[in-house]
Amino acid sequence: MRPHRQKQLSRPQTLYSYDDGNLKTYSGYDVMIDPAELTGTSFDFVVVTLDGAALRAEAGKKLVDEMGRAFRSTPTRVILFSVGVGLRSWFLERSGLADTQVTGGGTGLHVHEAQHLALPPRPGVDADLLAEADYAYRRRPLPHDFIVTDSAPQVAHDFAALWDGNTVSKCAITPTGVYELGLAPLFATFMACELLDWPSAADVDPADETWQLGIDARREILRLSMYGPAGRAAGEQLTAEGVVGSFREWEQAMLPLDLPEFNRYHHGGKMNRQDRRLIDDVLRCAEEEDVEMPALRALTARLRDDAWQESGLAP
Repeated sequence: MRPHRQKQLSRPQTLYSYDDGNLKTYSGYDVMIDPAELTGTSFDFVVVTLDGAALRAEAGKKLVDEMGRAFRSTPTRVILFSVGVGLRSWFLERSGLADTQVTGGGTGLHVHEAQHLALPPRPGVDADLLAEADYAYRRRPLPHDFIVTDSAPQVAHDFAALWDGNTVSKCAITPTGVYELGLAPLFATFMACELLDWPSAADVDPADETWQLGIDARREILRLSMYGPAGRAAGEQLTAEGVVGSFREWEQAMLPLDLPEFNRYHHGGKMNRQDRRLIDDVLRCAEEEDVEMPALRALTARLRDDAWQESGLAP
């Protein structure tokens, strides 16, 4: 954990729920600062929530090394929420944990720091209560809040069985390929959204050149061998209008959370390094497979040009 967060996280956290407009309290947990403190501990499950870029940075590598030392040859199982091409294989190699100990996963929860993101006011949001919160969250209107992949089937089964003992939500088990099928292609669309300044779906013209570029990039990614025949079939069925429609449905489902502004904060800022790292990994895979990706490369170049201009350093 980052040392500068210790003071804040050492006290109970106040959470604002967009689901019902009320405050919740999260407490009864311990805070560790140094990953070396994991030595001698015992857990049924450890959920790694660092993003893919942070996990492969120096602090993340230290965490992985210490997890390996602490949990190698133990019953502790790991759920890896970090996103990246080949990231689970990298994690297994670096940590030395057994293949049967580590599975992938994710969550449908949309969470933001309440005091570091001022979203536009929406009907149904209690601004006064939100101002009291440390974090705010919105659950996707699905029967499950957690997803675990079958990359380590027993870990997935045991975690889902444990989670399903609560009365609030369930944990779904999904094939690894199905789960990964939506990640990198979705991030290609986020790149187009960033170039369009994170518009609402209602304001997106499916014929817009930038939006079309994002759709073409999704199709290119889905041609990679890692996505198999299902990926190629999905790419053939993809349309600009269909993706706009799915974003519109997603926005409506997440109200009263303002989804475009949340994505600006999350994918345009907080998780941006992970998203870029994932796209760079995809491009490397394309080079290895001799797959042309002109649309994805054009999106990447335009985003880098925009960042250069915004920095004030452009010639």
